[in-house]
Amino acid sequence: MKNYGIDLLRNVGLIGHGGVGKTSLAEAMLFVAGATKRLGQVDNGSSIFDYEAEEIKRQVSINAMLGFCEWNKFKINVIDTPGYSNFAGDAKGCMGVMDGAVVVINSEEGVQTQTEKVWRWAEESGVRRLVFFNGMNRERADFAAALASTGDLLAPKPVAVQLPIGSGDEFRGVVDVIRETAHLFAKDGSGKMEKSEIPEDLADAVSEARELLMEAAAEGEDELLEKYLESGELSTEEIVTGLAAGVREGRVVPALAAVVEMLPSPLDRPAMGAKDQNGGEAVAIEADENGPLLAQVFKTVSDPYAGRLTFFRVFSGTLSSDSNVMNGTQDERERIGQLYCVQGKEQISVESLSAGDLGAVAKLKVTKTGDTLREEKSTVLFNPIDFPNPAISFAVVPKAKGDEEKVSTSIQRLMEEDPTLKLSRDSQTKEMILSGIGDLHLEVAMEKMKRKFSVEVEFHTPRVPYLETIRRSAQAQGKYKKQTGGRGQYGDTWIEISPMTRGGGFEFINKIVGGAIPKQYIPAVEKGIVESMETGPVAGYPVTDIQVRLYDGSFHNVDSSEMAFKIAGSMGFKKAFMEARPVLLEPLTNMEISVPGDMVGDVIGDLNSRRGKVLGMKPMGAIQVVQAQVPLAEVLTYAISLRALTADRGSFTMEFSHYEEVPALMAEKVIAKSAVGEKEE
Repeated sequence: MKNYGIDLLRNVGLIGHGGVGKTSLAEAMLFVAGATKRLGQVDNGSSIFDYEAEEIKRQVSINAMLGFCEWNKFKINVIDTPGYSNFAGDAKGCMGVMDGAVVVINSEEGVQTQTEKVWRWAEESGVRRLVFFNGMNRERADFAAALASTGDLLAPKPVAVQLPIGSGDEFRGVVDVIRETAHLFAKDGSGKMEKSEIPEDLADAVSEARELLMEAAAEGEDELLEKYLESGELSTEEIVTGLAAGVREGRVVPALAAVVEMLPSPLDRPAMGAKDQNGGEAVAIEADENGPLLAQVFKTVSDPYAGRLTFFRVFSGTLSSDSNVMNGTQDERERIGQLYCVQGKEQISVESLSAGDLGAVAKLKVTKTGDTLREEKSTVLFNPIDFPNPAISFAVVPKAKGDEEKVSTSIQRLMEEDPTLKLSRDSQTKEMILSGIGDLHLEVAMEKMKRKFSVEVEFHTPRVPYLETIRRSAQAQGKYKKQTGGRGQYGDTWIEISPMTRGGGFEFINKIVGGAIPKQYIPAVEKGIVESMETGPVAGYPVTDIQVRLYDGSFHNVDSSEMAFKIAGSMGFKKAFMEARPVLLEPLTNMEISVPGDMVGDVIGDLNSRRGKVLGMKPMGAIQVVQAQVPLAEVLTYAISLRALTADRGSFTMEFSHYEEVPALMAEKVIAKSAVGEKEE
């Protein structure tokens, strides 16, 4: 396969809500362009994009996948992205390698929740867009209503460059508004289109749409605007030129348009953000096939035949098969083997890929998603890819005893493919915690572990890491005396415990004078106290924020030992703790919940029911960001609740803030559960 000039490349993402037909459109594009011999279908497992078992089972895209076609003299790289919110991380991760995007919208439903999100992500990434209204042959399809809803919810407002002829069972073709010609589906059912006259009942609509197109084309182009104001008319070539310029500048969004004519080439996209690793200064990377090699990895997948496949975009220079490059992110050299252009689940060998193109390479040793591949002398690093933060976490327990290490290794390999998965271990509860975008996201990860690595796990809600502390000072004696014949055990301690400021941790102070307790036994007393703090006397949670003073005691010349004083220290600590008005502490989180303005009231009401405190709000366009502080125990499965509350239009971030006392009624419930050997879930 030949290398294409930068101006003849188009890197196009298909984005939108789940179930609107993005994958079907991608399959159709490749088939019509002759890149595939058959029209793949998701529902029968023949799709070249959705081929993993989990995708076939659910009939939804889970992974972003590449395909390409040659159309006239252009090469179009097609990126089919997931639309369901649980898997949208892949869509966001691919934004940096798209030059343009086709936003697919259901002609029956109009703009749906995930469409708003991906539109915003594309805007933030500088990705130019056109809108494609899919499903015009469906019963309730309504082009005018769908176009109106798009204009109401998304900006800039799309302008129609094509109009449908009929809808539902009467859908017969489209009118090219720019060229004022109609195209009807052939009567032989082949799917081919034949040029025709514009139906009379559409003449006025076409005329009105063309006026809007000329206005959009002329706006921002001085020469075109002057001609349009003087004559009220623009030629077909002038309309195309003006609209394409408007798309490149981000002020025009065509509806039902041509990819090659309207969407920008790699030369037209905003410069890619990077930095000089030596000084940290920002660097803008322009597309230049004659420049130094700079490529960024945007996806990693495990292929059953090729092994690990690394997907990348070349932003500058040329990357060749059988070459050596530097991974600037990892500061390691990598050997590049055979390069590929990717056609879904197939790889097509190529000798090289130049600036602006997308491709893949197998079996790199250290390279991960987001890494920079470059010439050895270069000091440029691309900015990290901005993936969505995890929103839900579950504790992972292997079904087979002793498989903990195997589970950890399997998850690490899944994380190479999916950076939105996060693995951690709670130092207090000792649980292995897997975090992801949503419950379905984690369910699919569990299925992949079983299929790919033969590891089975169970999920359950993580335990809340409560802590125990005290409100006042107290003193107590801890005396351990045991005589069983021969040498006995004797240790006697007097301790005082006092509360410290929140976050103070633990402090042990030795106030023994006069040898009441020999020096060699003091560390044993402290050790007994520290071990007792690991499982507090109230509910078995760790103790924190206390000061312990050892101020008196006694010993026996024969029977005293380190063990005896360790036990005595533990006994004294527990007695004093229960006399010092013990309380439970719970972790609070800082949350930012992003929702449409009309849903703010419902979200705030829900937060109040979860013992949350609303700290403020800030607007972000049509979105309101609610800032709140909420106990962790109340939001362990908040992702599921927010999805239901907002019809999947809301999102949130959450981070640990601090610990506060648990209200008395809630504390009673936690203590009651611990009394029967359970932890609060």
